[in-house]
Amino acid sequence: MKATTTPVTIVGGGPKKVLYTLQTIKRIGLLDSAKALKSHNACKACGLGMGGQRGGMVNEKDEFPSVCNKSIQAQSTDIQPPIPAELFDHTLNEFNELTDRELETMGRLNTPIYKPAGSAKYQPLSWDEALTLAAERFSAAPAEQSFFYASGRSSNEAGFLLQLMARLYGSNNVTNCSYYCHQATGVGLQSTLGTGTATVALEDLALADMVFVIGANPASNHPRFVHQLKGVRDRGGKVMVINPAKEPGLVKFAVPKSPKSMLVGGTWIASRFLQPKIGSDLALLTAMAKMLVEQNAHNAEFVQNHTQDFAAYRDYLAALDLTELLARCGLTEQAVGELVDDYARADNVIFAWGMGITHHLNGADNVEAIANLAMLRGMVGKPGAGLLPLRGHSNVQGIGTIGVKPVLADDVLHAIETHMGVSLPTQKGMDTLACLRTAEAGQMSNALMMGGNLFAATPDTEFARRALDAVGFKLYLTTTLNRGHFNGMENSEALILPVCARDEEPDSTTQESMFNYVRLSDGGITRLDNVRSEVSILAQLGGRLLPDSPLDFAAFEQHDKVRKAIAATIPGMAPLADIGASKQEFVVGNRLVHKPVFNTQSQRGHFKTHALTQSANAEYPFLLASIRSEGQFNSIIYEESDSYRGTSHRWCVLMSESDCQTLSVSKGDKVNIVSPQGEMKAVEVVPFDLPAGSLMAYYPEANVLIGTEHDPRSKTPAFKSVPVAVCRV
Repeated sequence: MKATTTPVTIVGGGPKKVLYTLQTIKRIGLLDSAKALKSHNACKACGLGMGGQRGGMVNEKDEFPSVCNKSIQAQSTDIQPPIPAELFDHTLNEFNELTDRELETMGRLNTPIYKPAGSAKYQPLSWDEALTLAAERFSAAPAEQSFFYASGRSSNEAGFLLQLMARLYGSNNVTNCSYYCHQATGVGLQSTLGTGTATVALEDLALADMVFVIGANPASNHPRFVHQLKGVRDRGGKVMVINPAKEPGLVKFAVPKSPKSMLVGGTWIASRFLQPKIGSDLALLTAMAKMLVEQNAHNAEFVQNHTQDFAAYRDYLAALDLTELLARCGLTEQAVGELVDDYARADNVIFAWGMGITHHLNGADNVEAIANLAMLRGMVGKPGAGLLPLRGHSNVQGIGTIGVKPVLADDVLHAIETHMGVSLPTQKGMDTLACLRTAEAGQMSNALMMGGNLFAATPDTEFARRALDAVGFKLYLTTTLNRGHFNGMENSEALILPVCARDEEPDSTTQESMFNYVRLSDGGITRLDNVRSEVSILAQLGGRLLPDSPLDFAAFEQHDKVRKAIAATIPGMAPLADIGASKQEFVVGNRLVHKPVFNTQSQRGHFKTHALTQSANAEYPFLLASIRSEGQFNSIIYEESDSYRGTSHRWCVLMSESDCQTLSVSKGDKVNIVSPQGEMKAVEVVPFDLPAGSLMAYYPEANVLIGTEHDPRSKTPAFKSVPVAVCRV
C-alpha cells in the first residue's frame, strides 16, 4: 500500500520543531547559541555530519541551513553553567531519584570528582590528585585486567591516543560503542564488499532515483537525512521504507528548511511503506531477492563480471519456499512484488539502514542480505547507487577508523610499530560485552570510559550494574553526569574527569561522518574554567602510567603531532597530517565505491547465503524492539514526551490494535511486560500501527527486559527482537 493513501494524524518536523529550537535558544541565550551554531566545529549529534570549516550550519554540499533539532539539543547540553559544588553533598541514591532528563540538565561537570570504594558520595579532587590516583590504580593491576572504551563523541585525536596508550600499557581490550550499534554492518559489508563503511558520498543521494530506508527512523534520529529523501521525491524518485512501525515522520514530514513543505503541512516521504514483523528482515530481503532472480530482473552482466558465488546463491534461493518466507514476515506477495517491480525499474538505488537491521541475533546476516540485493541489480559500484549505514553518533565511525577496537589490522599494527619504534601486544582483545562479562566474573580491575553511558547502553540492567561494580576502579571522561555515574559503583571506586566539549577544545580536532568525510573543528570557545582536553588528559595519564615508554607522551599533547601519527599509520588518512594548517577537509581514501571494483581478494562482490531460523516461544509470544524517542539522542533524554508517536512519557509500550483486542486492553491501560531477564511493571498501553505480535518500548528503560544474547559474528546484542509476555495489571 502506498503511503499517500494512508491517513496520517501526526506529521514529523514542522512548526513544533521550529518552536522547540526557539525555546532552546532562548534558554541558552541568543549570543551563545549563535556562537555555537556558526562556529567552525563539526556537529556533535548524528553521524550525518555538518559544520567544520564550512561553518556550523553547512554540510559538504554547501547547503545552508544544515541544522536540526538534534544539533540544537546537543548544543544546549554544552552551554550550561557548572554543577554547583553543594550537589556533591548528596548520595548516589539521591542522584538516582532524578530522571535522566534532570540529570542531563543539572549542569556541566567542572572539577574532578572521586568516589572511594564503599562510599555513597563523590568528593572534589584537584587535577594533580586525580591523575596521580588514576595512574596508581592502573599501575597496580595486570594490563589484561583493564579495558578501555570510547563513545562516538570523542575526536579522532583522542581516540588514537587512547588506543595507543592502552596497547603500550599492554591491553588489547580496546573497544567502542559500535559493538552495541553498527558492528554488524562492518562485519556484513566486509564479507561481501571488502569494506566496513558507506560506499556512497552525500552527493550520491542527489543522483539516486530510489532510496530504501530499512529498519531506521531518520525523522527522529537523523532529521537532516529526511531533507535528502524529500529531494528524491521532488525529483520524481521513490523512497521505500521497510519498518515494522508506521513511523509518522517517515510517512509525512514538514521539512523546516523548506517553506513550501511547511506551508502545505508536510511532504510525503515514503512512496511505499512495508511493515514486516519484528525480526523477519532476513526473510523479507531474501524473498525480494528470490522474486528478482526468478523474474530474470537481476543484472546478469554485472553479476557475471563483478561478483562471485552467484550460482550457489541462485540455487539457495530456488530451494526456498516463497509462501513460507512471506508468512514469516507477515506480508502479502502482492505488496512485496510491487516493491520488487519498482526496484527492478529503478536506475540508481541507495540502500540505507539503521539498528533495526543490526540489533538482532543475525544482524550481520541482515546486512549481507542487503548487499546481496544491491549486487543483484548492480546497485553498488557506480555514482548515485550503493550502501549507506545510518550511523548514530557524530564520530563513531572515526573512532573505529583510527583503531579503537580489539583487533588492529596487520598493516596498521606494523605501521604503528615501525613509525613509532614501539612494540604492541598481540594477545586477543575483547569486545564491549565480553569485557563486561569478564568483569562480572571478577577478572577486571580497571576500566577507562571516554564519553558515553556504558551502564545505560548495556542490555540486562542488573547484569550491567553487577559487571561495572565488579570493576575495582573506573575512570570516566565526560562533559556532564548521567545515570551511569551513579549505578554500577555501589561498592567500587570511581573517578570522573571533566572534559572540553568539541567546540571548547584548546586545539583543533577532527571527526569522520557516515559518508567517510573528515571535518576539522576549530574549538577555541571558553565556557568553563576547570575542564581539560581529552588529548591532554590521556597524554598526561600516559606519561605517569608509562614513564619509561619509548613514546614521548608529553609531545602528544599537541594535536598536530597526533594527526601526523594517524596519517602515517592509518590507511586513507594521509591528508590528516597537515589539516591543522591547510584546513582542507577530505574523504577517507579508498572508501567510496563508484566503480565495480571491490576491496576483496578477487576484487569482486561476494554473494552470501544464510540459514533462515525461526523459533516460537509459547511462554513469551511477543517480540519487542527497544526504540528511541524524538526527544532523545542515544541514552540522553532531552524530552520526556515523544511528539511523533503521541506519547507523554517514556514508561509505555506501543502495540497494535489487534494485540490490544487480544489482550483486552485499551489506550492508557497498564500492563506488565515480562522477559526471561526481568519485568517492566504497570507500563501504559499506547495503540500504534504495528504488526500483530510486535511491540516497542523505549530504551534504555526496556533494558531490564533485554538479555545479553548477541549476534555471534558481530557480538551485537539483540536489542530489537526480545521475546516477552504481556499481562494486564
